[in-house]
This record gives sequence, C-alpha cells and structure tokens, in this order.
Amino acid sequence: MKTAFVFPGQGAQYIGMALDFMQSNPRNMDVIDSFDAAHKTDLKHVMTEGPEENLKQTSYTQPAILFHSMAALHRFQEHSKVQADFVAGHSLGEFSALVASGMLSFADAMHLVHKRGEFMIKANAGVPFAMSAIIGLDADTVIQICQEAASAGLVQAVNFNTPIQIVISGTAEGVAAAGELAKAKRAKRVLPLVVGGPFHTPLIAQASLWLYEEMKSIAFHNGAIPVISNLDALPCVDGMIQREKLAKQIISPVRWVQCVQFMIAEGVTRFIEFGPQKVLSGMIKNINKDVEVFSIDKFEDIEAVVSITG
Repeated sequence: MKTAFVFPGQGAQYIGMALDFMQSNPRNMDVIDSFDAAHKTDLKHVMTEGPEENLKQTSYTQPAILFHSMAALHRFQEHSKVQADFVAGHSLGEFSALVASGMLSFADAMHLVHKRGEFMIKANAGVPFAMSAIIGLDADTVIQICQEAASAGLVQAVNFNTPIQIVISGTAEGVAAAGELAKAKRAKRVLPLVVGGPFHTPLIAQASLWLYEEMKSIAFHNGAIPVISNLDALPCVDGMIQREKLAKQIISPVRWVQCVQFMIAEGVTRFIEFGPQKVLSGMIKNINKDVEVFSIDKFEDIEAVVSITG
C-alpha cells in the first residue's frame, strides 16, 4: 500500500483553526510567535479570534493554512509510523508539501507564502477581476467556453479540481461571459468565488517575478519525498527545479485531477489530508471512489486516523 500526504489551499480557513494544535505543543506556538514578530503581524490572534475579514486577506490566509497543515502533520508523525510515498498540495498547499518533503524549512515556507499572498494581491494593478467555479461540465467544455468568451476579456480555466468542477479566473467581463456560456451549456452551478485577485492567470504575472526574486534568498534542498507539482503533475525531488515551478505556478493552472491520477497510477491507494476542513478529501473521492481518504483537521482526528492507518 502506497500513501500520499496532501495539503489544502486557500479557502479552507476558519476562525479557531489550529487552536488545539497550538495549545497542545509549545513548539507550534513558538513558530507562530516568531512569524508574527518577524513580519509585524497578528496572525495568531486572527487565526484564533478573527475577525474573519482579516483572516480572508490572502497574506494572512496563506500562512494560516500552511501553519495548520504542518501542525497537524507533525502531531500525526509523533503518533504514527505511516510514511508518505508522495506529497502534493493544492496551489498554496504545494508549499506545505515542500516542507513535508524536506525541501523547505517550516519558517521559510511561512515567510514565502505570506509574501506570495501580498504579491498576488499587489500584482493585479487595479484591473476588475473575478473567479468562479463551474460545476457539472467537463474540462474540455470549460476550456472551450473560455476560448469563446475571450472576446469579452481574458478568462482561463485555472483549477481542475475534479472531472466536473473547474474554476475559471480572469477579468470581470471575461469571467461573467464565460459564466453565462456555462449556464447555457447546462452547468449545474456557476459559483462566484470571493478572492483577492485573478489567481493563476497572466494578469498577476508580476507576482511570479516578485516571488522568484524572494525565493533566491531562501534555501531550497533536495526532497526526501517526491513532490507532485501542480504545474505538470509530475514528481520532483530537486529543490532548485521545484523553486522554478513555484514561480510559474502562480500564473499557471492547478492540475489537481492529473496530480491525483498520477499518484494513483503509481500505486497510491491511501491519501491523508492535513489542514483545515476536508476540501481535498472530497475532491479526491470525486476523482476516484476506490481509494482510501483520511482527513486531519483537528487534534481529535489524530487518534481516529492512527487507529485505522497504523
């Protein structure tokens, strides 16, 4: 039996997240206190008490989710002998995967995702934008819809979450036009998303450049566990190659379906998700119903998962 550890991206956050992991392990508290001191932020307070408006800010959301994922993973590893054959994360979650692989330190990853969040918002330069989830149409249909809507404004399929759940992103006009076309093709739902920018499109190309420059001062190591990249759904253990992929990932589609399918083809039959809520667990089950999927969001989940997985 092969196992993959997977990590969620933006959108899974909630007030009170990771509080039980903070309280149970002083080392976790030290990590977040050091982050707040270095970045002049109040992340710990925002995560545990809110307000929600602050937690939704991308520069807060990204380190909050990474912190939660790592705290859950480390606690699990203290109680379980299960080892990962692959690691992968959805968008932001790929940074969590790099920490799990040994490519990045926990502190460096927290810093990078905080800056990544700032860059992704700043890079948009005032262009009206939107993102929407298209539910009920396959990837080829959504890609065709985006091409047909391009005359209204830039719009692209950017998150391939399940075979029939694809997120589109781009200018407000382009996304609106694509949404209407999707409804005409009988999409089950077109769900506008509350986001801070047109993520994973060329509209935030400057963020890719800024992040690459920021990463030059950070130590990237070769990984002990292959990371399945969002960029190409292929494994990578070379830290410097992965650094290049992270810069490109900001303006490229998240090929989550392909990532999961690759791992299953390589023999993975068990996925364990670490982090807030159970977003990826649901996606994975919608990609392949035959695999085992477990989720560790709260401290109390550890015992239940360990009792089954060992």
